[in-house]
Amino acid sequence: MRNTTTRAAANTALRIKSRGSDKNVWRNKFTLELASHSLDNIPMNSLLPIAKQFANAITQISPLGNGLINDTYLLATPSSSLVLQRINRNVFPAPLQIMANLATLNQHIAQKNSASVKLQIPGLVKTVNNDSLYRDENGDCWRALHFIANTESIESVSAIAEAEQVGFALGHFHRLTSDLNPLLLHDTLPGFHITPEYLKQYHQAAAQAIKPENLYCSEFISRFQHLADDLEAVRQSGLLPLRVIHGDPKLNNFLFDKHSKKIVSIIDLDTVKPGMIHYDIGDCLRSCCYNPNSGRFDLNICAALLKNYLAEVDAFFTEYDYRYLYPAVRLIPFELGMRFYSDYLQGNRYFKVSDPEQNLERAIAQFRLCESIMAQEAPIKTLITQLKARKTA
Repeated sequence: MRNTTTRAAANTALRIKSRGSDKNVWRNKFTLELASHSLDNIPMNSLLPIAKQFANAITQISPLGNGLINDTYLLATPSSSLVLQRINRNVFPAPLQIMANLATLNQHIAQKNSASVKLQIPGLVKTVNNDSLYRDENGDCWRALHFIANTESIESVSAIAEAEQVGFALGHFHRLTSDLNPLLLHDTLPGFHITPEYLKQYHQAAAQAIKPENLYCSEFISRFQHLADDLEAVRQSGLLPLRVIHGDPKLNNFLFDKHSKKIVSIIDLDTVKPGMIHYDIGDCLRSCCYNPNSGRFDLNICAALLKNYLAEVDAFFTEYDYRYLYPAVRLIPFELGMRFYSDYLQGNRYFKVSDPEQNLERAIAQFRLCESIMAQEAPIKTLITQLKARKTA
């Protein structure tokens, strides 16, 4: 999930001592998440006692990122930098489960041959008392991670090489975790990406709407509500197994090295959990292939991303995995559009908005994207068939 900075402190930093240099900013951006659950601002000078729970010699504390879930700060020390976060308990009511998942993930990857691991997973930093979390006097939970320097995230794909890197990175993450038993992980967000449940929530929202219905959105959902069962029905039949998923593999959760322009890390791992990797694939393609100017799905970016993704997961990708790639690509924008529209009908309780119609506009954009995907069903399926043929050639 995404971190948030305090507005009052957005352009300030708490310098503990005069020494210490400016650090590269880990740009964690999450544009579509939970506004109503964001946390209260924290005075910068109150952070030092908390920061000292993870490192003694703090030279600087500064806000980090602009996300909307966890409050996040960069801690500078004479030897390194750390990321300090307050976990939003409204979103993650069981912080210890998040930390247990991260520890399991890190331990699993640490056991692999280092030469075969191409992604850095942010390491956990224990407190001075050797705990995974620090609980302050208000009951809030804080954790620290190692900072990955000289990296940046991007908000849109501007070159095919970037799409290739994203495909590789997501596939590599899935490959690294393909031999990790998903049942060893906690489900930190029960119900997340369970589309039939979102459809039920939409019908409830429509029945109790406090905003006028939009004919286009209502008719779109009515026409295509059968899509909601596309993946869950297959999972329940056992054709698509539970695996370890990232849960939020949007474009800006991949860190590019500033110099090589290669992805070196995938971040925001609070949503790592058991699930279907098709949700990850669909969400990643939705994020990367959306053209904000035309509103269309970019098939060229899709081809580059999928080619590199499938090259990484070739060893365990099954016939059914290939068969349900297109339904996954089609489903996620439908699901997200339905969530935006439901929130609009309920008065924008969940997603942050800058104006009362923003969630409606977001919903329309996602449904237009879904329309574009369905209009390109034949070439997308042909692409998948061609990529599958390379595996068997």
